[in-house]
Amino acid sequence: MLCSLILAVFLVWATSSAHTTGRPCQCSALLPEGLRVNCSSLDLVELPTLPSDTTELHVQDNRLTSVSPGHFDRLVALKKVSLSRNPFHCDCRIQYLRSWLLRNRAVVLKEPICAGPDSVAQKAITELSDEYFSSCVLAVCTDSTYNTVIGVMLCFLILLLLWSLRLAKTSSFTLYICERHLGLEADSLRSLRPKHRRRLHTAPLEVTVDSLICAGELEKPLINMELLPQVLDVLHKKHSRKIKAT
Repeated sequence: MLCSLILAVFLVWATSSAHTTGRPCQCSALLPEGLRVNCSSLDLVELPTLPSDTTELHVQDNRLTSVSPGHFDRLVALKKVSLSRNPFHCDCRIQYLRSWLLRNRAVVLKEPICAGPDSVAQKAITELSDEYFSSCVLAVCTDSTYNTVIGVMLCFLILLLLWSLRLAKTSSFTLYICERHLGLEADSLRSLRPKHRRRLHTAPLEVTVDSLICAGELEKPLINMELLPQVLDVLHKKHSRKIKAT
């Protein structure tokens, strides 16, 4: 069963990869120097990584809708490019290709045209005006501002969490015990952390008498003294609380 699942995943991945990249491009050397890369009619939906010494590039008759920013920047020796007969979608993602075409008109064999949206269909990519992309600039600024705000909020939450943890570690409780409860041994008050370990005598703790509590509540037990060591031990182990008896 596991082998069948792995095989199915591999087949899906292989099919997807073939659908995305198609067959490999054909490369041939040009004299005296250079390289011709022929990627035409390969059903490509995105351009593969191209050799930096490419002088001729043919990618016509594919299914390209855009070109990734910076894809042609390494091809400084490029002298001929054919991008025609691709269904380029002229939205904000086509800005890089438009800018590159405007700077390299001399090497383009045939102007690629837009296949969509309908408002610019069958229009050359280089004929798109700067005003056409004005909304793209606004969208980029909006996204940048949103990301900045989200980043600041995350940093604030992280700092708040760290401050809360530090405060929780340094907090302490004061436990008032009446004089009639003397004799409680301090073994259960020993901290688990090495830096807080101290040798505690088994002698009774010195405690102060809270006159407001003990005077009026002598007849009523404040706490079940049989459970007090367990309570203090749980406070130390589970909540890292320092217990101070006065």
